[in-house]
Amino acid sequence: MTTLLIIVLVVLCALVVISLVRGIVAFLKTTKLDLESGETQQNTEMQLLQNKMMFARIKYQALAVLVVAIILAVGGRG
Repeated sequence: MTTLLIIVLVVLCALVVISLVRGIVAFLKTTKLDLESGETQQNTEMQLLQNKMMFARIKYQALAVLVVAIILAVGGRG
């Protein structure tokens, strides 16, 4: 049981890193577009992607904390 939870935790941590990197890339693209031109339509798309990635990162982090709490609860019993 603990092994399965650790695997789930590693996967969730990987998803946190992936969503963080994608959010940073979207932020950098937004900044680059702001410097090159004042197009608001593309900026809005990048900003939506930033928000989506931030929400995904928070969701994965919350799930990872939940898995850690479960691991600690299971480990405390035995």
